[in-house]
Amino acid sequence: MTDNNAPTPNDGAQSTGAVKSDADLANRSTSFALDIEHRSLQQALTGYWNKIRTGDPGALPSILGLVVLGVIFAQVSSRFLGKANIGNLPGQGAYIAIIALGLVFVLLLGEIDLSAGTLGGMCASFAAQGIVSHGIKHGIPGSNLLFPILLAAMIAMVVMGIWLKTYLGAAMVVIGLIVLVAGLDQHVIFALVMSVGIGAAVGIFVGFLVAKIGIPSFIVTLAFFLAWQGVVLFALNGNPIGINNYSFWHGLANDNMSPAWSWVFTIVVVGGYILYTLLHSIRAQARGLAHDAIQLVLVRGGLIAIVAIVITILANQNRNPNPQFKIQGLPWAATIPISLMIVCTIVLTKTTWGRHLFATGGNAEAARRAGIDVVHIRVSAFAASSALAALGGAFLASQTGSVALDLGAGNILLFAVAAAVIGGTSLFGGRGKPRDAIIGALVIVIIPNGLGLRPSLPAQYQNVITGLVLLVAAAVDALSRRRSRSS
Repeated sequence: MTDNNAPTPNDGAQSTGAVKSDADLANRSTSFALDIEHRSLQQALTGYWNKIRTGDPGALPSILGLVVLGVIFAQVSSRFLGKANIGNLPGQGAYIAIIALGLVFVLLLGEIDLSAGTLGGMCASFAAQGIVSHGIKHGIPGSNLLFPILLAAMIAMVVMGIWLKTYLGAAMVVIGLIVLVAGLDQHVIFALVMSVGIGAAVGIFVGFLVAKIGIPSFIVTLAFFLAWQGVVLFALNGNPIGINNYSFWHGLANDNMSPAWSWVFTIVVVGGYILYTLLHSIRAQARGLAHDAIQLVLVRGGLIAIVAIVITILANQNRNPNPQFKIQGLPWAATIPISLMIVCTIVLTKTTWGRHLFATGGNAEAARRAGIDVVHIRVSAFAASSALAALGGAFLASQTGSVALDLGAGNILLFAVAAAVIGGTSLFGGRGKPRDAIIGALVIVIIPNGLGLRPSLPAQYQNVITGLVLLVAAAVDALSRRRSRSS
């Protein structure tokens, strides 16, 4: 009787071949062999087009919107593209860009911070009161309790920050605490540093309520949106404080770098970017990893360099119609937000924390199961957002010339959220870049600027157009997400 299960010579050969193939596969896997991808310029263009087709347009819609608005307002008024008007744009929109930069961290988590505007106003009011009172610790008119309450709150937030492993946020609060206790807040720079520390402290507390207690961020930040407006009245004792006499603070939104330092800034930023991307490509190629072709790196860097050089040349020309008083150089209101954007980009793309933030925003439960401390990520994101909101409040006061009783209220927060969303950051979390805040802020600030050049156009056009632009941006975000899910 024949055993049908008995191995035949051919079966043995096949078995040996299978074992050999498995061994080869094991050897390949243990040697970490990777598929080498050499991305050329053509492949990069094809890849970008595929991203657009699959529902990830990035910043393209906002850039197109910027161009369209520029063309329209250039027709509305010949002054729109004038050197003086373009030079004023950064000062008018820097506070929006900086607050929006912080909101990008929160929006990436799928959360929202409705208190960022009034928080910036509150922090600026503490800084202004510290300056005029020669230090908050010496007391302010109408309230002797402000210093002990602020002191206790900041100490508590340092402890909470350490408990929640938000060490950088806690360190920022400590620095602000030192300034407060030492009375250094009577000096402008230290007062602004203290205000950022207060902002970080608020962010830690908001993050605690959202991530640890479980209160929706919409409710928490809406409550603080109302509360901080009252705190501003306490801090200012019901009287606005002008800041035009403080040159450093006033200069944040109104002064410019010298032409020489403008070129230094451009060379350092552009040259640093080209050098980094070039070395990264060379190192990846040497290690057999996926990399961009040198040609692609140089073309991309060259385009950025051309734009930066043209902007610097134009900025270094005199923008003042009166030749006796020159206004030239890159505005600090442009270079500071750009520098912050670079730092935020590095943090989000080159650190473990940044990768964990994207993972948490994409799927919080999956991130938790993968071992990511989701609570820490959320708390630190709110701390970063609030610290940048405090800095944005300082720029807003610089732009308006005073710390008013309603500083940061009204449409400030709405404009900042709109800037981030219009720039390309998703309201649903998991997708966005710091550059979105800068591009979106440009779109937001161009609208009132362009309309203001035609006094015959009513002011209400600004809100209508801004609302329509935001609606289009939200629609693009929703439609692109639907398309990416179906592809």
